[in-house]
Amino acid sequence: MEQILTQIVVPVNQEIYLKDPLSSDLGKRIIQEGTELIETLGMEGFNFKKLSEKVGSTEAAIYRYFENKHKLLLYLTNWYWGWLEHNLVFVTANLHDPRDKMRVAIQLLVEGPVYKENVYIDIQKLRVLVTEESYKAFLTKEIDAENSNGLFTQFYRLTDRIAQIIKEINPRYSYPKTLVTTLVESTLLHAFFLRHMPKMTESGLKSDQKMGFYFDLVFKTLKDE
Repeated sequence: MEQILTQIVVPVNQEIYLKDPLSSDLGKRIIQEGTELIETLGMEGFNFKKLSEKVGSTEAAIYRYFENKHKLLLYLTNWYWGWLEHNLVFVTANLHDPRDKMRVAIQLLVEGPVYKENVYIDIQKLRVLVTEESYKAFLTKEIDAENSNGLFTQFYRLTDRIAQIIKEINPRYSYPKTLVTTLVESTLLHAFFLRHMPKMTESGLKSDQKMGFYFDLVFKTLKDE
């Protein structure tokens, strides 16, 4: 199955890029090296001049693919959420109990994609990038216009899919989307805290213990409704 997933192209809204980066070798290098540089430098330290040196091209060539570094960040975060959705679909394909599906969704949000190999992007580095930088993709003055143009479609697709699982568990629960967004935000923030502000959370927790918190959060909430 992982071999199948490595060949999947995650559709990203065409409004984000000027030229599809997956349409050329240079575009693919921009995605690969851009992921690594943003993960290493952060958005504040990253620019297209540094990226051009890394890919062995010119800044002008990079600008033919992306209008600015913000659009590149949007591309990468959209790609990540789309990849996570593919993981969710594949891993839950043969599961029938919605609680089992929800456990998979929580695991993906806490630990990242199960399938970490891809021909285009280093998934491990992208996971760190999303943890560190994804809030900068939408906490901007342009958010309303970008949202209206569908620039966050992949994120909505993933959260809607998880919200549907919540409805399967408890059709009477009134706030499935709010629960999902709370879950997503919490997993991102706690991953960030573990790396940089460990006093904000139980930093010594093992993987199953970290997921246990979210299992309690979701399943007790749905049971009490």
